[in-house]
Amino acid sequence: MLYKRNCHSLLNRKPFKKLTNNDVSYFKSIVGNSYVKEDDIESYNEDWMKWYKGNSKCVLFPNSLEEISDIVKYCYKENIAIVPQSGNTGLVGGSIPVFDEIILSLKRMRNNFSFDPSSGIVQCDAGFILEEINEKLMNHGYMMPIDLGAKGSCFIGGNVATCAGGIQLIKYGNIHANILGLDAIIADEKGSILRMGSSLRKDNTDLHLTHLFVGSEGHLGIIGNVKMLAVPCPKGISTSLLAMKTFDDCKKVLHLAKSQLCENLSSFEFLDHDILQCIKQFSNVPIPFEKIPQFALVIECSGSDEEICSKKMENFLSFCYDENLVDDGIVTNGFNESKGIWNIREGAPLSVGKEGYVYKYDMSLPIEHFYMLNNEIKNLLQKDKEKLGILRICSYGHLGDGNIHFNLISKQPTNDIYNIVHPYIYNWVVNHNGSISAEHGIGQLKRNYMSIGKDTTQTAISRSIKKLFDPKGILNPYKFVN
Repeated sequence: MLYKRNCHSLLNRKPFKKLTNNDVSYFKSIVGNSYVKEDDIESYNEDWMKWYKGNSKCVLFPNSLEEISDIVKYCYKENIAIVPQSGNTGLVGGSIPVFDEIILSLKRMRNNFSFDPSSGIVQCDAGFILEEINEKLMNHGYMMPIDLGAKGSCFIGGNVATCAGGIQLIKYGNIHANILGLDAIIADEKGSILRMGSSLRKDNTDLHLTHLFVGSEGHLGIIGNVKMLAVPCPKGISTSLLAMKTFDDCKKVLHLAKSQLCENLSSFEFLDHDILQCIKQFSNVPIPFEKIPQFALVIECSGSDEEICSKKMENFLSFCYDENLVDDGIVTNGFNESKGIWNIREGAPLSVGKEGYVYKYDMSLPIEHFYMLNNEIKNLLQKDKEKLGILRICSYGHLGDGNIHFNLISKQPTNDIYNIVHPYIYNWVVNHNGSISAEHGIGQLKRNYMSIGKDTTQTAISRSIKKLFDPKGILNPYKFVN
């Protein structure tokens, strides 16, 4: 695999112990014979996009904090490297071994679930699937504050470990805004279980260590249980799909949406002309305009009253038309009616993978620079486009919070594209006050670029914190602050 080769070319295996039969036997004594898997583990050694491939000889399936603690304690003693793995839905190789690290799967961590409708606080083990949690909460009129395309297979533990964002962040915020506490096992000599935070909205009795683990990608500890705020399900929803002529108009509409839809604005999504063409061609999702526009916006307004949401959206769109900001548009009211619009947006990540090999980039940028990179890369590669086998360059994402998903599609993976585009993009983003990782994480993909633009003192402190929680560096090595 392309990225695998590039990652390995800069890495040597660290002097971790190679797994022995005695080690496997000991793991079986902890979790049981049936929950130590040595055969048919290819799906755990490889990510779903088939970009990264590890060589782990063993997958462990604990089902309690205590079992994880015993495993980590033994690995500390024997100097065995561990890769925690949730739903394996990531895009940066964060949960895939680089070499032969053992895999600790959280699939069986799903014993404890509780929800208090009065406080809106949910407590659950890390192995619960996001959509599954939503189904449980909806019985009480609540839902999770994050909504992801991978909700049918991603685990809540992985969501927390990567600080997942999604399409409703503009209204509900990210994981940091909604987490209250978590339990995690750190890689010290005891395999200590840290119980951080609480099920209280307000608790200032200690440092908020919980937030160190949010977005830590399994480098500080293995998250086993989380405590989070759920949010009331909206009773009404109004969704619009707008055809736009210029990106400047998109920015103006965003400003108006924030000022006029206010607290009811729950999504503000962006798609460019090329991704709309790709969706139409490869996902068989109809684009309801006479011709594909230069840009499209998906705007959602939600709240406790559908009539109010509908009226707000109507007034907002009327103002946009009066200002000649919108070229065309459709509006739907109600959850079922909005599915056609959301099928277009959700078809974006699926369609790019059907056209060819995809180089995916997940970045945050100031709104003024949000779409500039797309044209920069087109100009950079224009001369060698055919030689490099480039099929399409396209972008979509969460314009409401400045998170763009830039995609370059080629006939096949080549190191030529990788070596030209990768450093150019990441340096460009940092030079324009952006972040090279918005919601997908660092993993293997970005490990060599994560310190660009970072203060050396900040990086040194991050490494010191890593060493405090994981003295031997056995947790998810070769990535992130390693």
